Amino acid sequence: MSEKKIYEKLIRIFPDYPKKGINFIDWMPVVGNREAMRELINDMAELVSERKFTKVAGLETRGYLVGIPLAEKLGLGFVPIRKKGKLPGPCLSQEYDLEYGTDVIEIQVDAVCADDKVLIVDDLLATGGTVEAANKLIGRRTKDIVDLFFIELEDLGGIKHLQYPSFSLLKMKEK
Repeated sequence: MSEKKIYEKLIRIFPDYPKKGINFIDWMPVVGNREAMRELINDMAELVSERKFTKVAGLETRGYLVGIPLAEKLGLGFVPIRKKGKLPGPCLSQEYDLEYGTDVIEIQVDAVCADDKVLIVDDLLATGGTVEAANKLIGRRTKDIVDLFFIELEDLGGIKHLQYPSFSLLKMKEK
C-alpha cells in the first residue's frame, strides 16, 4: 500500500457533529498547511489533466477553497456559485431540495456561455443535492461539464444523482 499523502494525514473525523449520528469530515487543517494544500491542488489537477476546460466553477463556500487555487493552477477563470441574493446584477437561479425545505443557488448570467467547458468543484460529495443543482444551473448555459470533488462519501450515494462525468480524489465512508 502506498504512503498516505500529507493532506490525507491531516483529515479529521468528528463523530456526532453537528448532530448525533453524523461523522463530520474536517479537512480544514489541510487549508492551513501550505505543503498539504499544494499537494492537494496538484493531485486534483492531475485527476482531470486529460480534459480541457475554459472555466472552473466552485460551490460556496468550501468549494472556493479548492476551486480558486485549482483555477489558478489550470490557468483558468473562476465562477462562484453562491446562495441566492449574494451576487450583484442579473443572475440565473436554481432551486433544490434540502432535508427540510429548499434553497437556491445562483451564478451571474454572463459567467458561463455555450462554448465553455466547465469544471465544477466542491470539497465533498455526500448526497449530491447541491452539486446536482449546480449541474442544472451551469447546464442551462453549457452541456460540457465535469464534476470534481476532494472527498466522496461513497456510502451516501451522491454520485448516482450526477449526470455528468465526475471524479473524486479520495473516497471515504461516512460511517
